Amino acid sequence: MSSILLALIVGSWAARDRATGSADRLLLLLPDGTSFSDPRVGVWLDAASEEGLHVVPVHDSEFVRPLFGVTQCAGIILPDTIHRAAGDVFLESIRTFVGSGGRLMLVYDAGTLSLAGRYAAKWSRLSDLVGVDYALYDALGDGTILWDAPRFTHDLVQHLDIPPGKYYPLRAHAVAAPGRSVGSFSATAGTEYHLTRYKFGEDLKYPSFVTAGDYSGRVLFRSAAGIVAGEHSYGRGSVLFVNLPLGYLKGNTDGLPLHVFLKYFAAQLLSLPYLASVPDGVGGLVLNWHVDSNAALKPLQQLESWTLSQQGPYTIHVTAGPDDVFLGDNKGFDLDRNPLSQELIRRYLGMGQEIGSHGGWAHDYFATRMGAGDRDNLVGLLSLNKQAVERVTGKPVRSYSAPTGNHPAWVTDWLEAHGFVAYYFTGDTGMGPTQGYQDGVRNGQNIWAFPTVHLDRAAAFEEMAREGYRNSEINDWLGALTEFAVKHRTVRLVYFHPPGILDYHDTIDSWMRQTGQLRQEGVFRWYTMAGLADFLNARKQIRWKTVRRADRLTVEAIHPSTLAHAAWLVPAGRYSEPVITSGAADVRREHDDWIVVAKEGKEMHFETQLVSNP
Repeated sequence: MSSILLALIVGSWAARDRATGSADRLLLLLPDGTSFSDPRVGVWLDAASEEGLHVVPVHDSEFVRPLFGVTQCAGIILPDTIHRAAGDVFLESIRTFVGSGGRLMLVYDAGTLSLAGRYAAKWSRLSDLVGVDYALYDALGDGTILWDAPRFTHDLVQHLDIPPGKYYPLRAHAVAAPGRSVGSFSATAGTEYHLTRYKFGEDLKYPSFVTAGDYSGRVLFRSAAGIVAGEHSYGRGSVLFVNLPLGYLKGNTDGLPLHVFLKYFAAQLLSLPYLASVPDGVGGLVLNWHVDSNAALKPLQQLESWTLSQQGPYTIHVTAGPDDVFLGDNKGFDLDRNPLSQELIRRYLGMGQEIGSHGGWAHDYFATRMGAGDRDNLVGLLSLNKQAVERVTGKPVRSYSAPTGNHPAWVTDWLEAHGFVAYYFTGDTGMGPTQGYQDGVRNGQNIWAFPTVHLDRAAAFEEMAREGYRNSEINDWLGALTEFAVKHRTVRLVYFHPPGILDYHDTIDSWMRQTGQLRQEGVFRWYTMAGLADFLNARKQIRWKTVRRADRLTVEAIHPSTLAHAAWLVPAGRYSEPVITSGAADVRREHDDWIVVAKEGKEMHFETQLVSNP
């Protein structure tokens, strides 16, 4: 690359830094000719939208030629899978950008191939940016990539959107469940954890390039492969290297790693303002009850007297038919013909609970047929269940859960076509509500997956009992999960079956005391699936931008109907208290953030002063 071109690029970036523009944008760099509607691009854009960030796709040639109008940005992202091949001039422009003070998020195999499809000799051409050698094909051949469970510390997890239970044990001094090992390391803040899998005993293992050489940066995740994620300084800038196929994983029902690292890059490393994913910036939980059969009748009656029923609203999903395991066994909830079933559902509806569908008509029978792929029969059962619930409640059914968690993509299509806006999901575990992907393709347009959370390998209470988790540990998990939702101002879904919860009365009472106190303080809420999905769909219509003029940042937002309950989080360590300059909003300080909550109105602006750089 010529020194003249490099000088032009550096000079143009310097001029761009002084110009007025959208300073919070992250550029997603893509090979020329890539369609912005490609699902491999969509996983990044959807993740950014859900996290309340501005990620803008830009073709490589536009980035290399900044004199032709590359948008001002806070940082750049070089994504995995879709950007394996890259030319030398393009990579040199990235190197110059970072060396001049830019921030780069470099993901897995991005740039490991030349435009001719060949790997670089010895190691990746970007190894100097990363701070460690990787993509060592010449030396390692088939051993270049290694599958292992990434490890991270308790100190780090406090800054990541990973809920308790997705990492295990919860505390350094905790006693693991039978069959699980806490490990031989000491009980300190540096104790290491793995990510866990729902229903499976093994920790989550991911592919990473084997790395070689000393690493002078900050290690975030590591494994037997070496550095799995880390921050490394380069010139006046820095690189967040994530040695995991984030985009591929999100496209295949494991979106948590992409969301975690994108949010970390934007909020922790760049201190960018972002749009909260919860109304008014108040975190909380969805409590999803699954009523499978007539075995739930007595438990539902008992639960009416629990402190659990004094809070809410919750989301209750019902399998409504007369049968359960096979047609004609008369073990179902029988919502059409059983007066007690009808009365219970109407009473819970009167408490403010949302009533939805749990599969189709006969719980175990439906799950078995789903496994056999009997689609035509299953569609009929889905319809029967929806209609039965609507006859009793007099309200449209808008949320759904799959018996045994088996939820193929075609079910999402059917649900959205029939007015559903939310569904329980056993993929993407540990995440908040998301617009799910399966087999690399987005599911639906305005329907939201609500992934379940879990305590290690168990999610429902009867699963925890069966796996041997102690009551004290379950109590710790519920408490830690609630604190996580409050601290991170996010939502997670917990689910249970009424029969399975009965042995945990004291645990639930303790949990209700905690959530009740937090509700009184105004920092925690219970959300329903359909209610939160409606908010998220309205949130998608918000158009907002940041404008930087010298050290003053202006945020401008509009909505076709109302901005009410939309909330922006602004890092208090970087910005002064926001001042509303147009429209109506409240401003409050919580811990390390200013929170700006819009009131009724279609437009709102606020300004804040930069007080420090990230």
